[in-house]
Amino acid sequence: MSSELRPNLIALNTIVYREVRRFMRIWPQTLLPPAITMVLYFVIFGNLIGRQIGDMGGFTYMEYIVPGLIMMSVITNSYGNVVSSFFGAKFQRSIEELMVSPVSPHTILIGFTVGGILRGLIVGLIVTLLSLFFTHLQVHHLGLTIVVVVLTATIFSLLGFINAVFARNFDDISIIPTFVLTPLTYLGGVFYSITLLPPFWQSVSLANPVLHMVNAFRYGILGVSDIKISVALTFMVVATIVLYLGCAKLLVSGRGMRQ
Repeated sequence: MSSELRPNLIALNTIVYREVRRFMRIWPQTLLPPAITMVLYFVIFGNLIGRQIGDMGGFTYMEYIVPGLIMMSVITNSYGNVVSSFFGAKFQRSIEELMVSPVSPHTILIGFTVGGILRGLIVGLIVTLLSLFFTHLQVHHLGLTIVVVVLTATIFSLLGFINAVFARNFDDISIIPTFVLTPLTYLGGVFYSITLLPPFWQSVSLANPVLHMVNAFRYGILGVSDIKISVALTFMVVATIVLYLGCAKLLVSGRGMRQ
């Protein structure tokens, strides 16, 4: 192992371990609330309202919304983990120590991103297990399902990183989730099929990136989708690459790192 690679691997393992330990140590705040929230969605939307709605896309309403709710939990938790953790490092000025250390900026970025991915996947797994108490799930395309959920968690971890870089106070890290992320998620086909919308609004909905992620994941679980899976996968791969390069450039430049 080269003299440059070994320190970066040690640093990467340390950052990932710290990130996982951080959200696992306070699991009543990081893992329990989303689980309770999703159970409420299952009960209210799935059981109570779902009985009045009936079938959707050839499935019961509960079966139809479960993939979207799982994806919602992955999105919010992967994003929230990175934005809170990295901004906390900025606020405490510990990020400056990492910046001046002989650690590659890519190592720092990957470490924080992996932490967000792991939290998103863990919460997604918890929600999936809870959904089994309300409905039956049969994964149609396991490989596609895994690829989609990992890419989605990666994209929103990187978006959380960008938010944290430009945030100047704690209020700034809640603006994007409240006014951008939440509307995109609720309008991203989690609770409905866009085929129910008029043609104009169907076209508008296609501009929502969350719609592609939710439908790709729903296709992996149920085998049905409102959009072309090839388009969704291409979009997610391109978005991951562009966001990673953008985040790496921000980290190398040091923009927004010093308060």
